Amino acid sequence: MKITANEIKTGMIIEHKNDYWNVLKTQHVKPGKGGAFNQVELKSVLKGTKLNERFRSNETVEKAEVNEKKFNFLYIDEKNCHFMDNKTFEQIEIPKALAGEKHKLLKENLEVTISFMEEKPISLELPTNIECKIESTDVAIKNQTASSSYKPALLDCGIKVDVPPFIESGEKIILDTRTLEYVKRVN
Repeated sequence: MKITANEIKTGMIIEHKNDYWNVLKTQHVKPGKGGAFNQVELKSVLKGTKLNERFRSNETVEKAEVNEKKFNFLYIDEKNCHFMDNKTFEQIEIPKALAGEKHKLLKENLEVTISFMEEKPISLELPTNIECKIESTDVAIKNQTASSSYKPALLDCGIKVDVPPFIESGEKIILDTRTLEYVKRVN
């Protein structure tokens, strides 16, 4: 299915240069001179290589035909993450490398969306927001402005994120799974 360059969104799979690419980041740029364009960071689904590409607004790209299915997370072993389809009870395993660092956010019975291309799993999408607990964080430094003073924190799953100074160890936060950034504190 053809789409214009302006319709390219993060998480899409597109066909480009005889390969399938997962869209990691997009930034619409309108320079003072010349036409607008979309700066896109891509990662090859098959090879794992990255590519930065600039698409003019009037260009079209082919959106790949991808089947998406919902699965519940079961468990992780040394190399794979295991999931179960709720309707058919069919179980599948996906290499940890496919999920990247986000495999650490998987919790039992968490519903995820797995994208398949020609019956092969190509990407794993977690819910947009996940609740996490702060394992440890630094003490906030007094007299810093709140807007610029994020501090490092370690989550109970082992992922490091930046949080505002008022967040303490042991508190729960909401994390954006797409960017691995702090969203809000859970009361």
